[in-house]
Formats: sequence, C-alpha cells, structure tokens
Amino acid sequence: MACLRTLVPVLALVFLSFSFCEAMDILVGGSENAWKIPNNSSDSLNQWAAKTRFKVGDVLIWKYDGKVDSVLQVTKENYESCNTSKPIKEYKDGNNTKVELDKSGPFYFISGADGHCPKGQKLQVVVMSEKHWDHDNPPVGSPTPATVPAPAKTIASQAHEHRGGWFLALASLLAVAFAFV
Repeated sequence: MACLRTLVPVLALVFLSFSFCEAMDILVGGSENAWKIPNNSSDSLNQWAAKTRFKVGDVLIWKYDGKVDSVLQVTKENYESCNTSKPIKEYKDGNNTKVELDKSGPFYFISGADGHCPKGQKLQVVVMSEKHWDHDNPPVGSPTPATVPAPAKTIASQAHEHRGGWFLALASLLAVAFAFV
C-alpha cells in the first residue's frame, strides 16, 4: 500500500508532463477570420507566429472562404517575391485547410488570391526541433495558440486541443495503479 501511495503521485506528474509535450491543432492567427490582408504591419500573421511556439507534429488550421482565397505552401524565395506560380502545395478547401508541421525549420505560406500576398497576406512559421523544446518547462509568457473548437463548442476557448495522449496517459496511470492493488 505504501508503494501505491508513492507511485500514484509520481505517475500523475508523468501524466501531466506528457500533456505539455503533445502535438496540437493550432488555428492560424488565433481566430477564424485571420487569413486575410492585414490592416497594418502590426496586425500581420507573422507577428502572431513570432509569439507562438510550434513543434513537430503540430497541425496548422486555416479558416477562410475557399471560393475567393487559398493557401499556398511555398519556398522561401517564392514567399519573399510572392510568386504563386510554383507552390510546393496548394490548399483550396476553405474552412478546413490543415497542414501538419512534419519537420523542424521554417515553413512558408502565402495567399493564392491575386494581389493578396504583396499586401501582407502571408505567414512564416518556424518549427522548433525536439532538442530545443523544454519538455519540463513550456515557455512562460508566450501566448497560448488558440485551438480549433469542436462544432458544438464556441470559439471562446483558448486552451490547446490535445490529440489522443490524455486518454493513453490516463489509461496507463490506471493500469499501473490497479496492478499494485
């Protein structure tokens, strides 16, 4: 029984540390209407991205009208010149564009709508490598990226949406706890 009293708090700490390391679904710009020409340079998506920590496995989600706009993943050169003719990938699905950040380093995105990129509708995201992420101490003071709400939820929630790990960690914790009873 004494072993169980020691083991449960330790496993609870392990469970909590896993929750901070999981990949997340991140709503680009933190709101549903963020993929647009910015009102000014301080309103650009790059200002938001510079304050947000991205990890390998995170998924960026764009919400926009697919009839009038698109998201192009491009090279650094095409990002800087707003060249829409040779995208790495093109997304036109509007309210459900999802891009997994599958490696560390920079990712470049521009609007596919005529004239939008030169007016500032573009995004550069830098994904941290695993060795640069402090698993025990997530960045303090960094804004929390908004998550994409489930259809029944409101956008008011600014918490991270974790994928799968909560259930797995809880199931593991319970299995170990019951093994010692």
